[in-house]
Amino acid sequence: MVLLTVLDSLSAHHRWRLVVAHFNHRLRGAESDADELFVRDTAGRLGWRFARGAADAAAFARREGISLEMAARKLRHDFLARAAGRLRIKTVALAHHADDQVELFFVRLLRGAGGEGLSGMKWSAPSPCDPAVALVRPLLDQSKAALTCFAEQQGIAFREDATNQQHDFLRNRIRNKLLPLLSEKYQPALARSILRTMEVVGSEADFVRRAAEKWLGQTRREDFEKLHPAVQRQALQMQLIEMNVRPQFDLVEQLRVAPDRAVTLGPGRTVSRDGFGSLAKSWNARSAFRSSLKTVEFNGAEGAFQFGGLKITWQIRSGGRLALRKLKFTRGHEYFDADKIGRRIVLRHWRPGDRFQPIGMRAGVKLQDLFVNQKISRAQRHQLVMATTAAGEPFWVEGLRMAERFKLDNRTVRRLKWRWVGR
Repeated sequence: MVLLTVLDSLSAHHRWRLVVAHFNHRLRGAESDADELFVRDTAGRLGWRFARGAADAAAFARREGISLEMAARKLRHDFLARAAGRLRIKTVALAHHADDQVELFFVRLLRGAGGEGLSGMKWSAPSPCDPAVALVRPLLDQSKAALTCFAEQQGIAFREDATNQQHDFLRNRIRNKLLPLLSEKYQPALARSILRTMEVVGSEADFVRRAAEKWLGQTRREDFEKLHPAVQRQALQMQLIEMNVRPQFDLVEQLRVAPDRAVTLGPGRTVSRDGFGSLAKSWNARSAFRSSLKTVEFNGAEGAFQFGGLKITWQIRSGGRLALRKLKFTRGHEYFDADKIGRRIVLRHWRPGDRFQPIGMRAGVKLQDLFVNQKISRAQRHQLVMATTAAGEPFWVEGLRMAERFKLDNRTVRRLKWRWVGR
Protein backbone atom coordinates (compact mmCIF):
# COMPACT_ATOMS: atom_id res chain seq x y z
CA MET A 1 0.00 0.00 0.00
CA VAL A 2 2.96 2.31 0.59
CA LEU A 3 4.29 1.44 -2.89
CA LEU A 4 0.90 2.12 -4.46
CA THR A 5 0.67 5.49 -2.69
CA VAL A 6 4.16 6.51 -3.83
CA LEU A 7 3.58 5.45 -7.45
CA ASP A 8 0.22 7.23 -7.46
CA SER A 9 1.82 10.46 -6.22
CA LEU A 10 4.48 10.29 -8.96
CA SER A 11 2.19 9.20 -11.78
CA ALA A 12 1.16 12.65 -13.00
CA HIS A 13 4.74 13.89 -13.24
CA HIS A 14 5.93 10.78 -15.10
CA ARG A 15 2.69 10.30 -17.06
CA TRP A 16 2.28 6.82 -15.70
CA ARG A 17 -0.94 4.89 -16.10
CA LEU A 18 -1.24 2.39 -13.29
CA VAL A 19 -3.10 -0.88 -13.00
CA VAL A 20 -3.49 -2.34 -9.50
CA ALA A 21 -3.10 -6.14 -9.66
CA HIS A 22 -4.08 -8.41 -6.77
CA PHE A 23 -3.84 -12.19 -6.49
CA ASN A 24 -6.01 -14.10 -4.00
CA HIS A 25 -4.27 -17.32 -2.87
CA ARG A 26 -7.43 -18.46 -1.05
CA LEU A 27 -5.40 -19.51 1.99
CA ARG A 28 -7.26 -17.60 4.72
CA GLY A 29 -10.90 -17.86 3.72
CA ALA A 30 -12.83 -14.69 4.51
CA GLU A 31 -9.63 -12.80 5.36
CA SER A 32 -8.24 -13.41 1.88
CA ASP A 33 -11.47 -12.18 0.32
CA ALA A 34 -11.41 -9.11 2.58
CA ASP A 35 -7.85 -8.34 1.42
CA GLU A 36 -8.99 -8.45 -2.19
CA LEU A 37 -11.96 -6.18 -1.50
CA PHE A 38 -9.71 -3.72 0.35
CA VAL A 39 -7.25 -3.49 -2.57
CA ARG A 40 -10.06 -3.18 -5.13
CA ASP A 41 -11.70 -0.32 -3.17
CA THR A 42 -8.36 1.47 -2.83
CA ALA A 43 -7.74 1.22 -6.58
CA GLY A 44 -11.23 2.58 -7.24
CA ARG A 45 -10.70 5.48 -4.84
CA LEU A 46 -7.44 6.41 -6.58
CA GLY A 47 -9.04 6.07 -10.00
CA TRP A 48 -6.91 3.20 -11.28
CA ARG A 49 -7.91 0.02 -13.08
CA PHE A 50 -8.06 -3.14 -10.95
CA ALA A 51 -6.96 -6.62 -12.16
CA ARG A 52 -7.63 -9.67 -10.04
CA GLY A 53 -6.57 -13.29 -10.08
CA ALA A 54 -7.32 -16.19 -7.75
CA ALA A 55 -6.43 -19.86 -7.25
CA ASP A 56 -6.37 -22.45 -4.51
CA ALA A 57 -2.65 -22.40 -3.68
CA ALA A 58 -2.90 -25.29 -1.20
CA ALA A 59 -4.58 -27.58 -3.74
CA PHE A 60 -2.03 -26.60 -6.39
CA ALA A 61 0.85 -27.41 -4.00
CA ARG A 62 -0.57 -30.87 -3.31
CA ARG A 63 -1.17 -31.56 -7.00
CA GLU A 64 2.33 -30.49 -8.04
CA GLY A 65 4.10 -32.02 -5.05
CA ILE A 66 5.78 -28.73 -4.05
CA SER A 67 5.79 -26.57 -0.93
CA LEU A 68 2.91 -24.19 -0.27
CA GLU A 69 5.29 -21.24 -0.40
CA MET A 70 6.63 -22.32 -3.79
CA ALA A 71 3.13 -22.94 -5.12
CA ALA A 72 1.88 -19.52 -4.02
CA ARG A 73 4.89 -17.81 -5.61
CA LYS A 74 4.46 -19.64 -8.93
CA LEU A 75 0.73 -18.89 -9.13
CA ARG A 76 1.30 -15.24 -8.25
CA HIS A 77 4.03 -14.70 -10.84
CA ASP A 78 2.02 -16.53 -13.51
CA PHE A 79 -0.90 -14.21 -12.83
CA LEU A 80 1.22 -11.03 -12.89
CA ALA A 81 2.90 -12.03 -16.16
CA ARG A 82 -0.41 -12.94 -17.82
CA ALA A 83 -2.09 -9.75 -16.62
CA ALA A 84 0.83 -7.63 -17.86
CA GLY A 85 0.78 -9.35 -21.24
CA ARG A 86 -2.98 -8.97 -21.62
CA LEU A 87 -2.86 -5.26 -20.73
CA ARG A 88 0.34 -4.62 -22.73
CA ILE A 89 2.25 -3.56 -19.65
CA LYS A 90 6.03 -3.93 -19.70
CA THR A 91 6.81 -3.21 -16.03
CA VAL A 92 5.48 -4.72 -12.81
CA ALA A 93 6.43 -2.96 -9.55
CA LEU A 94 6.74 -5.16 -6.44
CA ALA A 95 6.99 -3.96 -2.84
CA HIS A 96 9.83 -6.14 -1.55
CA HIS A 97 11.88 -4.32 1.08
CA ALA A 98 15.22 -4.68 2.89
CA ASP A 99 13.84 -7.03 5.56
CA ASP A 100 12.65 -9.36 2.79
CA GLN A 101 16.21 -9.39 1.45
CA VAL A 102 17.72 -10.35 4.81
CA GLU A 103 15.14 -13.11 5.31
CA LEU A 104 15.79 -14.42 1.80
CA PHE A 105 19.54 -14.49 2.50
CA PHE A 106 19.06 -16.86 5.43
CA VAL A 107 16.47 -18.97 3.61
CA ARG A 108 18.90 -19.55 0.76
CA LEU A 109 21.91 -19.92 3.06
CA LEU A 110 20.18 -22.73 4.96
CA ARG A 111 19.30 -24.40 1.66
CA GLY A 112 22.91 -24.30 0.46
CA ALA A 113 22.64 -21.63 -2.26
CA GLY A 114 25.67 -20.31 -4.13
CA GLY A 115 26.82 -16.75 -4.62
CA GLU A 116 24.15 -15.83 -7.15
CA GLY A 117 21.39 -17.06 -4.84
CA LEU A 118 22.86 -15.37 -1.76
CA SER A 119 22.96 -12.02 -3.59
CA GLY A 120 19.16 -11.89 -3.20
CA MET A 121 16.57 -10.09 -5.28
CA LYS A 122 17.57 -7.56 -7.93
CA TRP A 123 16.28 -4.01 -8.26
CA SER A 124 15.20 -4.98 -11.76
CA ALA A 125 14.94 -8.43 -13.33
CA PRO A 126 12.85 -10.20 -15.98
CA SER A 127 9.75 -12.02 -14.81
CA PRO A 128 10.41 -15.77 -14.29
CA CYS A 129 7.25 -16.43 -16.31
CA ASP A 130 7.74 -13.95 -19.17
CA PRO A 131 11.15 -12.38 -19.95
CA ALA A 132 9.36 -9.57 -21.84
CA VAL A 133 7.94 -8.31 -18.53
CA ALA A 134 10.35 -6.48 -16.20
CA LEU A 135 9.98 -6.75 -12.42
CA VAL A 136 11.15 -3.67 -10.50
CA ARG A 137 11.50 -3.30 -6.72
CA PRO A 138 11.73 0.42 -5.83
CA LEU A 139 11.64 -0.15 -2.04
CA LEU A 140 14.40 -2.74 -1.83
CA ASP A 141 16.68 -0.57 0.33
CA GLN A 142 13.94 0.47 2.79
CA SER A 143 13.36 -1.41 6.04
CA LYS A 144 9.92 -2.58 7.05
CA ALA A 145 10.11 -0.30 10.08
CA ALA A 146 10.72 2.72 7.84
CA LEU A 147 7.78 1.76 5.60
CA THR A 148 5.49 1.24 8.61
CA CYS A 149 6.50 4.63 10.01
CA PHE A 150 5.83 6.27 6.62
CA ALA A 151 2.42 4.60 6.44
CA GLU A 152 1.49 5.90 9.88
CA GLN A 153 2.71 9.43 9.09
CA GLN A 154 0.82 9.54 5.79
CA GLY A 155 -2.29 7.84 7.11
CA ILE A 156 -1.97 4.96 4.65
CA ALA A 157 -4.32 2.11 5.53
CA PHE A 158 -3.06 -1.45 5.20
CA ARG A 159 -3.94 -4.98 6.30
CA GLU A 160 -1.65 -7.40 8.12
CA ASP A 161 -1.46 -11.00 6.87
CA ALA A 162 -2.16 -13.16 9.92
CA THR A 163 -0.09 -16.06 8.51
CA ASN A 164 3.05 -13.93 8.95
CA GLN A 165 2.98 -14.93 12.61
CA GLN A 166 2.62 -18.66 11.95
CA HIS A 167 5.76 -20.76 12.23
CA ASP A 168 4.80 -23.39 9.65
CA PHE A 169 6.98 -21.67 7.03
CA LEU A 170 10.78 -21.48 7.19
CA ARG A 171 10.74 -17.79 6.28
CA ASN A 172 8.41 -17.00 9.19
CA ARG A 173 10.63 -18.88 11.64
CA ILE A 174 13.62 -16.93 10.36
CA ARG A 175 11.72 -13.63 10.63
CA ASN A 176 10.16 -14.19 14.05
CA LYS A 177 12.79 -16.31 15.83
CA LEU A 178 16.23 -16.43 14.21
CA LEU A 179 16.70 -12.78 13.23
CA PRO A 180 15.61 -11.33 16.62
CA LEU A 181 17.99 -13.77 18.35
CA LEU A 182 20.93 -12.83 16.11
CA SER A 183 20.21 -9.11 16.49
CA GLU A 184 19.94 -9.31 20.27
CA LYS A 185 22.79 -11.70 21.06
CA TYR A 186 25.30 -11.40 18.21
CA GLN A 187 24.99 -8.41 15.87
CA PRO A 188 22.75 -5.40 16.64
CA ALA A 189 23.35 -4.06 13.12
CA LEU A 190 22.45 -7.41 11.55
CA ALA A 191 20.41 -6.11 8.62
CA ARG A 192 23.08 -3.62 7.55
CA SER A 193 25.81 -6.25 7.84
CA ILE A 194 23.87 -8.87 5.83
CA LEU A 195 22.87 -6.40 3.12
CA ARG A 196 26.53 -5.38 2.73
CA THR A 197 27.54 -9.04 2.46
CA MET A 198 24.84 -9.62 -0.16
CA GLU A 199 26.15 -6.70 -2.19
CA VAL A 200 29.72 -8.05 -2.13
CA VAL A 201 28.68 -11.64 -2.88
CA GLY A 202 26.36 -10.43 -5.63
CA SER A 203 29.10 -8.42 -7.35
CA GLU A 204 31.49 -11.36 -7.29
CA ALA A 205 28.79 -13.73 -8.55
CA ASP A 206 28.04 -11.30 -11.38
CA PHE A 207 31.71 -11.30 -12.37
CA VAL A 208 31.76 -15.11 -12.47
CA ARG A 209 28.52 -15.20 -14.48
CA ARG A 210 29.94 -12.78 -17.06
CA ALA A 211 33.10 -14.89 -17.35
CA ALA A 212 30.99 -18.01 -17.90
CA GLU A 213 28.84 -16.25 -20.50
CA LYS A 214 31.96 -15.11 -22.33
CA TRP A 215 33.38 -18.63 -22.33
CA LEU A 216 30.12 -20.19 -23.52
CA GLY A 217 29.89 -17.65 -26.33
CA GLN A 218 33.32 -18.43 -27.78
CA THR A 219 33.53 -20.34 -31.04
CA ARG A 220 36.75 -21.99 -29.94
CA ARG A 221 36.53 -22.34 -26.20
CA GLU A 222 39.41 -22.36 -23.76
CA ASP A 223 40.04 -25.78 -22.20
CA PHE A 224 37.25 -26.38 -19.67
CA GLU A 225 39.66 -28.05 -17.23
CA LYS A 226 41.76 -24.84 -17.09
CA LEU A 227 38.82 -22.65 -16.03
CA HIS A 228 38.48 -21.57 -12.41
CA PRO A 229 36.09 -23.96 -10.56
CA ALA A 230 33.67 -21.08 -9.97
CA VAL A 231 33.45 -20.40 -13.71
CA GLN A 232 33.12 -24.12 -14.43
CA ARG A 233 30.17 -24.39 -12.05
CA GLN A 234 28.48 -21.31 -13.46
CA ALA A 235 28.90 -22.49 -17.07
CA LEU A 236 27.34 -25.85 -16.18
CA GLN A 237 24.51 -24.21 -14.21
CA MET A 238 23.63 -21.97 -17.15
CA GLN A 239 23.52 -24.93 -19.52
CA LEU A 240 21.35 -26.94 -17.12
CA ILE A 241 18.89 -24.05 -16.82
CA GLU A 242 18.72 -23.89 -20.62
CA MET A 243 17.75 -27.58 -20.52
CA ASN A 244 15.06 -26.88 -17.88
CA VAL A 245 17.04 -28.96 -15.38
CA ARG A 246 17.35 -27.68 -11.82
CA PRO A 247 21.09 -26.96 -11.27
CA GLN A 248 21.54 -28.58 -7.85
CA PHE A 249 25.05 -28.46 -6.40
CA ASP A 250 25.61 -32.24 -6.32
CA LEU A 251 24.54 -32.56 -9.95
CA VAL A 252 26.82 -29.72 -11.04
CA GLU A 253 29.77 -31.21 -9.16
CA GLN A 254 29.30 -34.66 -10.66
CA LEU A 255 29.31 -33.14 -14.12
CA ARG A 256 32.22 -30.82 -13.36
CA VAL A 257 34.70 -33.41 -12.11
CA ALA A 258 33.91 -36.26 -14.52
CA PRO A 259 33.66 -35.81 -18.30
CA ASP A 260 31.74 -38.41 -20.31
CA ARG A 261 29.96 -39.68 -17.22
CA ALA A 262 26.19 -39.95 -17.48
CA VAL A 263 24.45 -38.57 -14.38
CA THR A 264 20.92 -39.79 -13.77
CA LEU A 265 18.19 -37.14 -13.56
CA GLY A 266 15.29 -39.56 -13.29
CA PRO A 267 13.90 -42.72 -14.89
CA GLY A 268 15.36 -42.95 -18.40
CA ARG A 269 16.88 -39.44 -18.18
CA THR A 270 20.57 -38.61 -17.95
CA VAL A 271 22.88 -35.68 -18.59
CA SER A 272 26.61 -35.76 -19.29
CA ARG A 273 29.49 -33.40 -20.02
CA ASP A 274 32.03 -33.89 -22.79
CA GLY A 275 35.69 -32.90 -22.54
CA PHE A 276 34.94 -29.46 -23.97
CA GLY A 277 32.46 -28.55 -21.23
CA SER A 278 29.28 -28.94 -23.28
CA LEU A 279 26.30 -30.76 -21.77
CA ALA A 280 24.11 -33.31 -23.53
CA LYS A 281 20.84 -34.71 -22.24
CA SER A 282 19.57 -38.19 -23.02
CA TRP A 283 16.03 -39.47 -22.53
CA ASN A 284 16.79 -43.10 -23.43
CA ALA A 285 19.62 -43.95 -21.07
CA ARG A 286 18.04 -47.24 -20.03
CA SER A 287 17.99 -48.56 -23.59
CA ALA A 288 21.80 -48.23 -23.74
CA PHE A 289 22.20 -51.04 -21.22
CA ARG A 290 22.23 -54.41 -22.97
CA SER A 291 20.24 -57.22 -21.41
CA SER A 292 21.80 -60.11 -23.37
CA LEU A 293 23.74 -62.75 -21.43
CA LYS A 294 25.25 -66.20 -21.93
CA THR A 295 25.80 -69.02 -19.43
CA VAL A 296 28.91 -71.15 -19.93
CA GLU A 297 29.95 -74.37 -18.19
CA PHE A 298 33.58 -75.50 -18.01
CA ASN A 299 33.12 -79.11 -19.14
CA GLY A 300 36.44 -80.79 -19.79
CA ALA A 301 39.86 -79.19 -19.97
CA GLU A 302 39.28 -76.54 -22.62
CA GLY A 303 36.72 -74.94 -24.87
CA ALA A 304 35.63 -71.83 -26.78
CA PHE A 305 32.54 -69.66 -27.19
CA GLN A 306 31.49 -66.31 -28.63
CA PHE A 307 29.66 -63.42 -26.98
CA GLY A 308 29.32 -59.69 -27.58
CA GLY A 309 31.59 -59.67 -30.62
CA LEU A 310 34.38 -61.55 -28.83
CA LYS A 311 35.70 -65.05 -29.29
CA ILE A 312 36.86 -66.43 -25.95
CA THR A 313 38.91 -69.59 -25.48
CA TRP A 314 39.69 -71.21 -22.13
CA GLN A 315 41.88 -73.94 -20.72
CA ILE A 316 42.04 -75.41 -17.22
CA ARG A 317 45.42 -76.73 -16.08
CA SER A 318 46.90 -77.79 -12.78
CA GLY A 319 49.41 -75.56 -11.03
CA GLY A 320 49.16 -72.27 -9.21
CA ARG A 321 51.44 -69.44 -8.20
CA LEU A 322 54.60 -71.55 -8.39
CA ALA A 323 54.02 -71.92 -12.10
CA LEU A 324 53.66 -68.18 -12.73
CA ARG A 325 57.23 -67.76 -13.93
CA LYS A 326 56.56 -70.21 -16.73
CA LEU A 327 53.34 -68.48 -17.85
CA LYS A 328 53.30 -66.09 -20.79
CA PHE A 329 51.39 -62.84 -20.09
CA THR A 330 50.52 -61.20 -23.38
CA ARG A 331 47.78 -58.90 -24.55
CA GLY A 332 44.40 -60.62 -24.57
CA HIS A 333 45.41 -63.28 -22.00
CA GLU A 334 44.55 -63.64 -18.31
CA TYR A 335 44.93 -66.35 -15.64
CA PHE A 336 42.49 -67.04 -12.79
CA ASP A 337 42.08 -69.46 -9.91
CA ALA A 338 39.65 -71.91 -11.55
CA ASP A 339 38.24 -73.26 -8.28
CA LYS A 340 37.37 -69.80 -6.96
CA ILE A 341 35.43 -69.08 -10.15
CA GLY A 342 33.57 -72.38 -10.21
CA ARG A 343 32.29 -74.60 -12.96
CA ARG A 344 29.60 -72.25 -14.33
CA ILE A 345 30.01 -68.58 -15.36
CA VAL A 346 27.81 -65.90 -16.91
CA LEU A 347 28.82 -63.55 -19.73
CA ARG A 348 26.95 -60.26 -19.92
CA HIS A 349 27.33 -56.48 -20.30
CA TRP A 350 27.63 -53.70 -17.73
CA ARG A 351 24.54 -52.92 -15.64
CA PRO A 352 23.74 -49.93 -13.40
CA GLY A 353 25.19 -50.43 -9.92
CA ASP A 354 27.79 -53.06 -10.92
CA ARG A 355 30.85 -53.10 -8.65
CA PHE A 356 34.29 -54.56 -9.36
CA GLN A 357 37.54 -54.98 -7.39
CA PRO A 358 40.52 -54.91 -9.79
CA ILE A 359 43.66 -56.71 -8.68
CA GLY A 360 45.72 -54.55 -6.32
CA MET A 361 42.73 -52.61 -4.94
CA ARG A 362 41.58 -53.11 -1.35
CA ALA A 363 37.87 -52.72 -2.00
CA GLY A 364 35.34 -52.88 -4.78
CA VAL A 365 34.28 -49.71 -6.60
CA LYS A 366 31.54 -48.85 -9.03
CA LEU A 367 32.31 -49.93 -12.58
CA GLN A 368 31.05 -46.53 -13.71
CA ASP A 369 33.88 -44.86 -11.75
CA LEU A 370 36.48 -47.22 -13.20
CA PHE A 371 35.27 -46.46 -16.72
CA VAL A 372 35.60 -42.73 -16.05
CA ASN A 373 39.12 -43.11 -14.61
CA GLN A 374 40.17 -45.20 -17.62
CA LYS A 375 38.61 -42.62 -19.97
CA ILE A 376 36.36 -45.25 -21.55
CA SER A 377 33.58 -43.47 -23.45
CA ARG A 378 29.92 -44.09 -22.69
CA ALA A 379 29.39 -45.82 -26.03
CA GLN A 380 32.30 -48.22 -25.39
CA ARG A 381 31.16 -49.08 -21.86
CA HIS A 382 27.95 -50.65 -23.08
CA GLN A 383 29.80 -52.83 -25.61
CA LEU A 384 32.33 -54.28 -23.16
CA VAL A 385 31.89 -57.88 -22.06
CA MET A 386 32.18 -58.95 -18.45
CA ALA A 387 32.26 -62.39 -16.83
CA THR A 388 30.79 -63.25 -13.44
CA THR A 389 30.56 -66.34 -11.26
CA ALA A 390 27.26 -68.19 -11.05
CA ALA A 391 26.58 -66.12 -7.90
CA GLY A 392 26.99 -62.90 -9.92
CA GLU A 393 30.45 -61.73 -8.71
CA PRO A 394 32.45 -60.19 -11.58
CA PHE A 395 35.92 -61.71 -12.09
CA TRP A 396 36.77 -60.16 -15.46
CA VAL A 397 35.78 -57.01 -17.36
CA GLU A 398 37.07 -56.52 -20.88
CA GLY A 399 39.72 -53.80 -20.90
CA LEU A 400 40.27 -53.76 -17.12
CA ARG A 401 42.54 -55.69 -14.78
CA MET A 402 41.32 -59.04 -13.43
CA ALA A 403 39.49 -59.19 -10.09
CA GLU A 404 41.59 -59.32 -6.90
CA ARG A 405 39.78 -62.26 -5.31
CA PHE A 406 40.32 -64.58 -8.29
CA LYS A 407 44.08 -64.17 -8.77
CA LEU A 408 46.48 -67.10 -8.49
CA ASP A 409 48.03 -67.65 -5.05
CA ASN A 410 49.90 -70.32 -3.06
CA ARG A 411 46.67 -72.23 -2.43
CA THR A 412 45.70 -72.43 -6.11
CA VAL A 413 45.27 -75.98 -7.34
CA ARG A 414 43.92 -75.35 -10.85
CA ARG A 415 44.38 -72.31 -13.03
CA LEU A 416 42.07 -71.01 -15.75
CA LYS A 417 43.72 -69.61 -18.85
CA TRP A 418 41.42 -67.02 -20.45
CA ARG A 419 42.04 -65.63 -23.94
CA TRP A 420 39.87 -63.26 -25.96
CA VAL A 421 40.05 -61.91 -29.51
CA GLY A 422 37.75 -59.96 -31.77
CA ARG A 423 36.06 -56.60 -32.25
